[in-house]
Amino acid sequence: MVENRQTLTGSEHAAPRGMRQIGRVPGDEPITVSLYLKPRGAAPTPCSREELRGQREKDHATDIDAVRTFARASGLEIVTEDASRRLVQLRGPAAAIESAFDTEIDHYEQDAWVFRGRQGSLSLPDNVSSCVAAVLGLDTTPIATPKIVPHRGPTPPAGFLPTDIARLYGFDGLDASDQCIGIIELGGGYTDADNQAAFGAMKLPVPDIVAVSVDGAENAPGRSDADGEVALDIQVAGGVAPGAKIAVYFAPNTSQGFVDAITLAVHDDTNKPSALSISWGSAEDGWSQQAIAAMGAAFADAASLGLTVCAASGDSLATDGENDGKPHVDYPASDPAVLGCGGTRITAAGDRISEEVVWNSNGGGTGGGVSALFPLPDYQKNAGVPSVRTGKGGRGVPDVAGDADPDSGYRIVTGGQSGIIGGTSAVAPLWAAIAALLNASRKKTLGQPHVAFYGAASAFRDITQGDNKAGDVGFTATKGWDACTGLGSPDGARLRSMLKP
Repeated sequence: MVENRQTLTGSEHAAPRGMRQIGRVPGDEPITVSLYLKPRGAAPTPCSREELRGQREKDHATDIDAVRTFARASGLEIVTEDASRRLVQLRGPAAAIESAFDTEIDHYEQDAWVFRGRQGSLSLPDNVSSCVAAVLGLDTTPIATPKIVPHRGPTPPAGFLPTDIARLYGFDGLDASDQCIGIIELGGGYTDADNQAAFGAMKLPVPDIVAVSVDGAENAPGRSDADGEVALDIQVAGGVAPGAKIAVYFAPNTSQGFVDAITLAVHDDTNKPSALSISWGSAEDGWSQQAIAAMGAAFADAASLGLTVCAASGDSLATDGENDGKPHVDYPASDPAVLGCGGTRITAAGDRISEEVVWNSNGGGTGGGVSALFPLPDYQKNAGVPSVRTGKGGRGVPDVAGDADPDSGYRIVTGGQSGIIGGTSAVAPLWAAIAALLNASRKKTLGQPHVAFYGAASAFRDITQGDNKAGDVGFTATKGWDACTGLGSPDGARLRSMLKP
């Protein structure tokens, strides 16, 4: 009997850019893939993790059974079944994986690093293709970069401790006990010595920090140049939201690792984060449709579970580092369920901000623009988002902003040394910490805050000076929302008043 198969929608994949193909993957090379199931039933409504898990187990029982049958017929081992995450992980030798998904997998080389990659689409048996949204893990090329910019000038500025930034924005003297902030990391690690030194300088106890392994990745300080990213995220989150637990999800820098980390954090029954900080991303054009679909479903789950997801808008101005002379925005900051976080430069006089402008200096600056993937969300209909790229109104990025310029950067301890670091990587944990502080005084978690934020623009410091142009490509700050700093930076007193329990 001939098996009927269907092409998996959204699985089209090009060969890795800028890499040299060096040969087929050996047939016995072990590969683990993550299959994400299509959403079933009604869209998730506000609920608990336990309630959502029970509903998903009912909704996806038939789907998971179909995947089990497919795995057995394909000679693949089931590694993980998690209905809450709509996830089934399968493992097997490359030859069996290629046959199961009707593809060929090659090795590619770049700078002495070897990755897996593929071209074309995937196919699955009819009954499996109808329930699967994404198959991730065949391609292991890096999907994201950290949005961090160390100060490189000859005379480093004094910089600010994260607690200084909290005070300048009106969030000093608050406590976030009983809250957990999740942080996604696709590389790097932290040390107890650095945390002791950093929080000692802020006159704070070291928070409860736990490392959560995703797909075999782990807290690995000293093995990559991403340690500064990890240190920045932890120290900003913990310095702005004292008392909060910090759960750091370490995952491989692949589309599979990124999505698996997000879904694990959102559905984490142990640490239960109420805010999530993401300082990694890349231009929308570099993502496959299936990875976007799987991650977007996770962000929808986050909203239903009351999590606030904050993501850096990028450090390469309005082009997001692309070289086609067109504006681009960074994903996942462009997802409508995510709070996109742009960057500013601040000047302080004593305990107040005397000036705050768009971050654009030394060839770097805040990302921002209009999504080519997502339509204009209802909460932005009156924000004045311009129509660019597609000629249609798209989702505007960012939503909010905060200090990011390395010239007004953060004093961060990495590898035993204190240095000045900036980038929108600092703004994502800043806003995740703000969400945790707000949650600590609320009966109900903040969750997806866009409707509330766009309905109360007076709770933000409107940034009206500067631009994020790279050459002729980019946007200029204006009164109200703009594609440089969104609604603006936080006014702590007004935000707390607006979002009273």
